[in-house]
Amino acid sequence: MRSLRALGTLLATILVAGVLCAVAIAPLAGLGGIAIARTQQTMEEGLADLSSGDAPGVTTIYDANGNVLTHLYDQRRYAVKSADISQHMKDAIVAIEDRRFYEHDGVDWTGTLRAMGTNLLSGAVEQGASTLDQQYVKNYLYLIEADDEAEQAAAVETSYARKLREMKMASELDKQLTKDEILTRYLNLVPFGNGAFGVEAAARTYFGVSARELTVPQAALLAGLVQSTTALNPYTNPEGALTRRNTVLQAMTQVVGASTGQDYYAQYGSEPLGVLENPDRLTNGCIVTGDNGFFCDYVLSYLASKGFDEERLTSSSFEIHTTLNPDIQARMKNALTASPGTVGVSQTLDVVEPSATSRDVLAMVSSRSYGLDEEQGQTVLPLTASNLGAGAGSVFKIFTAATAIEEGMSIDTQLPVPARVEKYGMGTGGAAGCPPGAYCVVNSGNYAASMSLRDGLAYSPNTTFVNLIEQVGVDDVVDMAVDLGLRSYEKAGSYDGETSIAAYVKDNNLGSFTLGPMPVDPLELSNVAATLAAGGTWCEPTPIASITERGNPVRIKRPACERVLSPTVTTALTTALSQDTVKGTGAEAARAAGWTTPTAAKTGTTESHTSAAFLGYNSTFAAATYVFNDGATSAPLCTSPLRQCQWGDLYGGDEPARAWINAASTFPAGTLPQMATPTPPRTGTTGGGATNTGTNTGAGATNTGNAAGTGTNSTGTNTSAGATTTDGG
Repeated sequence: MRSLRALGTLLATILVAGVLCAVAIAPLAGLGGIAIARTQQTMEEGLADLSSGDAPGVTTIYDANGNVLTHLYDQRRYAVKSADISQHMKDAIVAIEDRRFYEHDGVDWTGTLRAMGTNLLSGAVEQGASTLDQQYVKNYLYLIEADDEAEQAAAVETSYARKLREMKMASELDKQLTKDEILTRYLNLVPFGNGAFGVEAAARTYFGVSARELTVPQAALLAGLVQSTTALNPYTNPEGALTRRNTVLQAMTQVVGASTGQDYYAQYGSEPLGVLENPDRLTNGCIVTGDNGFFCDYVLSYLASKGFDEERLTSSSFEIHTTLNPDIQARMKNALTASPGTVGVSQTLDVVEPSATSRDVLAMVSSRSYGLDEEQGQTVLPLTASNLGAGAGSVFKIFTAATAIEEGMSIDTQLPVPARVEKYGMGTGGAAGCPPGAYCVVNSGNYAASMSLRDGLAYSPNTTFVNLIEQVGVDDVVDMAVDLGLRSYEKAGSYDGETSIAAYVKDNNLGSFTLGPMPVDPLELSNVAATLAAGGTWCEPTPIASITERGNPVRIKRPACERVLSPTVTTALTTALSQDTVKGTGAEAARAAGWTTPTAAKTGTTESHTSAAFLGYNSTFAAATYVFNDGATSAPLCTSPLRQCQWGDLYGGDEPARAWINAASTFPAGTLPQMATPTPPRTGTTGGGATNTGTNTGAGATNTGNAAGTGTNSTGTNTSAGATTTDGG
């Protein structure tokens, strides 16, 4: 009976061997009956991928000085050339996993027949007899090709179907690649535990060396781990790892020592494991970058918009060199005036290089710390580069003034300053007592009856600019804002998920746009400053200096820089804005800091003091500071110290201006362009050149400007909010 059973087993083994041989040489269509969800085309594509050896690696992000910011990876892997892998490592893996590797053609028929017989006797698949070629196929399909759990399960299922697929592909692979190429791809692919994929990552993780430097006992340990990276983890099971390492050394003695006479076990078997005290793991993601995290997130968002999302970045190996200047970044963080732990309040500062040919983002900071500990005031929200907050307030008057100048208005043109305006067809609501269907705005305190456009930008009366946006047209002002830098306002859905902010404002002809009531992107606001500093040329802000993929340069498609404002108009606008830190709403902060460097600037404060901003620039520095509610509850903001409060007394001339001046003070003194000839004022409604001296308590500045009258002085205090924004910035 036993003889009959043995004969049956032999016949079955021979039959299966014949099937296996037929499969190995037959077209893949012969596998059609196997429950494998792969077509001929898919298998051919998979084989092409196997031959290329491409596998996910580590993407590294650097700052402008070449310091590593962080890494991105799903599988920590560094593909290295054959010459960069220790021969000891190659010998060890062949000895323990596939000692006939250099003799077979991808499938070890001797081992396969032996394993098949054992499996038939047991009635189950107990032995695999997988060659390194087959293991490479299995690991590649599991680690690289599988897109979901079902495909991963199919790649490692214990079945003849999977074995047949592996054998077919391994046999074909052996025809296309040399043995050394297959071995190198294998060693670059397989997992070694503790987050290490591939031999280079394993060598660094366990020993702090490169794959080229691996010694015999080190190579033996790594080769042994392939069998079970969890069970043989040297940090959790050192005895098991040591036993397995010595087994590899014995195998090396049998395979390599057979020709060299070397006894690896006798020579190295008594040595300790020699691993690092703790595995040398690699940082991963923006969460580990500290206060550089806001910039890191922006880098990923920017790259995603260019077709390089995180899946692509982690499926290959990129070297990303950014524009982040670590010295400037540190100085900008120190320049902020808000406390990191202040509940519900964020102060941001983005610095953009004011160049007419490129627009590198040099620094990006927030008063909030980047992280996941909300109790410590940390956040991972994109506070520095997305539309948020209640708006930049009177900073938006820049867009109205630019439009007026472009349409021919002189910065010395006298404009009326009524105490109150009521507009129909420009939105609704606003100041108290506003008639139905009207949009109403009032000024706080007393202003002269008229003032020049340049003084209007310095002192910032709301009614003057509501009149002006009506005169030049809301559409043109919105277009000017977009052209100068607020490009996201034209993005579909930026207003309510469907409509863009620009379209909404235009469709409703909102006069309040000049008072800056819309959420704003701090980076785009800083880029407005850079555009004006660059003479009216807009360039897309970029955090990327260069990128390579596996050593090959990668080109990022960027829009060309655009001339959006003529040099003449830009210079006139800059000249008008240069009075803000001299006698306007930013003057008190400038005087307190001893700031005398020529600066074009504008302050802004929104209704109820829920946000405030300061935009400024000269030839060496362009940036905007923005303070806003970033918590679950929006509340008025107060100054000194910056905080949420019940009444609100924060202005753009307070913390925003102080932080900007703190930051700019760390740069070389810049200059401003000068108008070629003074533009004579147009005939206006002024009287005999009387002056108005008033105190703007929002910024604390003493303002002196042209006023209507007959030589008398008018003194007034501008203290409270207008209809949509607080005049005076």
